[in-house]
Amino acid sequence: MKSYKYKVLAFGMALASVASCSDSFLDKTPDERTEIDTEEKVVQLLVSAYPEGNPAWVGEISSDNLIDNQAPHVPSNPNDRKEGLTVHYNYSAYQKWDDELFRFDPAENATYSAGDSPGYLWMSYYSSIATVNHALAGIDRVCPDGNLSAKLKAAKAEALLLRAYDHFQLVNFFSKAYKDEESSKNDVGVPYVTEIEDVVSKKYDRGNVADVYKKIGEDLEAGLSMMSDINYTTAPKYHFNSNAAHAFAARYYLYARNYEKVIEHANEVLGTDSASFQRMTMDLSQFSGCSTLSDYANVWHDPAQPGNLMMLDTYSLLQRRMFGCRYSYAGQAASDALMINSKHRSLWSGYICPAISLVSGQLFSSSGSDYGFFSSKIGEHFQYTDKVSGIGFPHGVYRAFTSNELLLDRAEAYAMLGKYKEAADDLRWFWNCQLRAMDTEDFKQYVTGGYTNFMTNAEFTDYYADANNVNCFANWNFTQSMSPKYVVPAEAVPYMNCINDFRRYETAFNGIRFFDLKRWGIDYNHVVGVSSEVVESTFDSDKRAVEVPWEAISGGMESSREKVTVDKKAAKAVMDRSSFVVKK
Repeated sequence: MKSYKYKVLAFGMALASVASCSDSFLDKTPDERTEIDTEEKVVQLLVSAYPEGNPAWVGEISSDNLIDNQAPHVPSNPNDRKEGLTVHYNYSAYQKWDDELFRFDPAENATYSAGDSPGYLWMSYYSSIATVNHALAGIDRVCPDGNLSAKLKAAKAEALLLRAYDHFQLVNFFSKAYKDEESSKNDVGVPYVTEIEDVVSKKYDRGNVADVYKKIGEDLEAGLSMMSDINYTTAPKYHFNSNAAHAFAARYYLYARNYEKVIEHANEVLGTDSASFQRMTMDLSQFSGCSTLSDYANVWHDPAQPGNLMMLDTYSLLQRRMFGCRYSYAGQAASDALMINSKHRSLWSGYICPAISLVSGQLFSSSGSDYGFFSSKIGEHFQYTDKVSGIGFPHGVYRAFTSNELLLDRAEAYAMLGKYKEAADDLRWFWNCQLRAMDTEDFKQYVTGGYTNFMTNAEFTDYYADANNVNCFANWNFTQSMSPKYVVPAEAVPYMNCINDFRRYETAFNGIRFFDLKRWGIDYNHVVGVSSEVVESTFDSDKRAVEVPWEAISGGMESSREKVTVDKKAAKAVMDRSSFVVKK
């Protein structure tokens, strides 16, 4: 991670209204920073602008992907499952606020500096926005007449795209799902910040979800109109490159239900036939020489992988939270998400799990202790600060945009437009192209050997049209309640059921499932503790919006919930990464 080249007032710090911070940082003039007055300084500033918070944990624990290991459940490993057998384990949560989030409660025991927490995400995204706004101001300073050079135009495009992405993440975590232009005016949004912060304790209005989405769209389109990759001859995948920009546009328009735009932007990256997508999918042959978790993780996080469109280097303890603790991929949730030994997924799986997972090291398990399943996609990279003591900062690469997810975005758009053949083609390519990406030996073992198979359009549409199979989208009444404009024809249901399965599998361990549950309006619940207490999350519940950090609420920020209980103590809200320096 690059350090900031200048000092800014962190957005969350202003929100906390900390009157007690009268010494040190806030006493200094806001202009005491490196002056951004050259083209090169603008470009370098944007290198440090990307958010360092990892959104995966908040998304995963807020979704239906994880279970409470303390609650009785069927064993995770297929070989341990017996009729009527249930297990539960007295594992502890990694931190107390994990218990709060699993119950859909505010994370009152977390602070801004708690890695992987809602507060850390809030601070991370708004700090990124603050940096972006300084870069945009620097562009105006370098070129006040607006006649931008090619490099400055590319820098402005990157800044606008990143500002749009940061606000997109914030509104989808801390607000309810977008419904439509009118209905979403009734749901509280997040502050959309476009100016440099030059005062302490500035008050911000959260506005509404419709307005936030509109502003995201404006920044997105402005950025796309100037997009260029000329500023990054090295490490382009860690920036908003052209492919990532179009992938973001497709995701935004999918959530906003502008399906023609989804297809337009997806086509810019993926092309329109299986051969073009085959070139963009993950190269599974690269996993053939892997033996350790680190080996697999290095392939997943390799910028050279064509399927990785944009990656973020984050500070995260995700790997440690996800396995061996109270909340994990276990029981029926693991079967549903990862297609493990489930009759409903037998169309796609072998005996235990999909061959793709076995080849790519995507799934590991500990059947003896039933810790649940774990993915090499979330491998940890450790930065030592003291090798003798073995302490330092844990990093996790977050794959923000991938070609596989983008293909499923397009498949959903086709289905919602009634273009069912095109939707079926995309779903078939999603599966078959990955099988073709295996190396020769793996292909021989898993495909030629009959463990899995290439699929035809008719095979999966017939399967998902069968009422005896999984049918998540049989009743669309909830969507019409969410928005009268969101009406889905019955003919689309088989395709949407397949898309639900594929998206849940493809986005496992990265938190996107939470966004899908919100925008589709699917009701779900969490079962808590040995008493199996059921905590529900219905489609328009306040629980669908993660509560903003208590430090911000203490400073006057509007809550995401109708009723708020927070400790009103003052906070020194700083991005203090030293709070989670840990041992290797």
